[in-house]
Amino acid sequence: MKKLLSSIVAGAAMLSAPAIAADSVNVAFFLEWATPNQIAKVDKAYDDAMGVDVNWTDFSAGTAMTEAMLAGDIDISYSQGLAPFVTAIQQGAPLKMVAVAVVYEANDCFVANGLGITSANASELEGKTAAVPLNTMADFSFRKQMAALGVDTSTMTIVDQVPADGAVSLADGSVDMACIFGGNSAKAAGEVGTPIMSSQEKTDAGIGSFDVISVTEKFATENPDLLRTFLEVTEEANAAWVASDAQLAKVAADAGMSVEQTRNQMAGFIFPTAEEQIADYFGNNGIAGAAAESLGATFVKTNVKGITGSIAATIDGSYLQ
Repeated sequence: MKKLLSSIVAGAAMLSAPAIAADSVNVAFFLEWATPNQIAKVDKAYDDAMGVDVNWTDFSAGTAMTEAMLAGDIDISYSQGLAPFVTAIQQGAPLKMVAVAVVYEANDCFVANGLGITSANASELEGKTAAVPLNTMADFSFRKQMAALGVDTSTMTIVDQVPADGAVSLADGSVDMACIFGGNSAKAAGEVGTPIMSSQEKTDAGIGSFDVISVTEKFATENPDLLRTFLEVTEEANAAWVASDAQLAKVAADAGMSVEQTRNQMAGFIFPTAEEQIADYFGNNGIAGAAAESLGATFVKTNVKGITGSIAATIDGSYLQ
C-alpha cells in the first residue's frame, strides 16, 4: 500500500502539468479475460477511429493497473475491477469511472478437494489458509462469500497472490483455498479444487460483480473526444458480438485462451449498452454509485483507510453520451 500511496502523490502532481493533446493512448487490459472489444483491438479499429496509436499492455491485477495509471504509463484501464478502482479512490487517487465494461458472476473461491469442505460445513475454513489477490474483485467476492457462509475470516491466514500463483499454491497444497479470476487460472484451480459456493448460491446471496472502464482525470480532462471515441468503438464491438466461430477464435487468441475456454467464460458475461449504463448504472441512485459505496464500506472494515470524499463523485457517465 505504501507503493500505491507514493504513486498517488506523483499522480496528483501530474495533474498540475500543462495540457498537451495526446498523440498516442495507452490502454491496460487483462489476459484470460475475453471481451468483444478485443476484436477492435486486434483489427486496429480503435487506432483508426481515434486517429492515434493505441498501445495495449496486459496486467495481472487491477491494483497494478492503478499504479501504472498513477505513474503516467496508462491512460485508460479496460475492465478494471470495481474493487481496485474503489480502493484507489479511497486513497485519493485522481481517477474516474466512465463506463461499465462487463457484468459477470462473482469470482469463485476453490477449496482443495481433499478437505471435504463445502458450503454446508464452511466454518471448517476457519484456521485455514487462503490465496486471495487483495483489493480485487476476487477479494470482494471472497469476503462476501465468507460473510454469507458465516466464516470468521479473522481466523484465516490470507496470502496475497495473483490468480495464476494462487492456482499453483492450491495444487501444491500451500493453501487450502484460492480465490480466482481468469480462464486459465480458474481451469487450473478447478482441476484440484471445487468452488465453495455454487452459481445459484452466489446469486441467492446477492453476490455479483462488474468491471469498469477507468481513466485518469488528467486524460479525461485533456482528451474528452478521444475518450468518447474509445467508448464508442467499444460499444460498436459489443453490439457486433454474436459469438461466431470466427469471433471466438480471434478473441481467444488475443486473450491467451482456448476457444472452448473463451466460449465458456463469455457465456456468463453481460455487456450493457451505453443506454443501459446511463439509465441503470450512472446518475442518481445508479448501480455504479451504490455498488462502489457498498464496496468501499467493505474494504474500510478490512483496514483500507483514508476515504477522501464521496466515491460517487468519481463516477462520470457523461462520456457515454
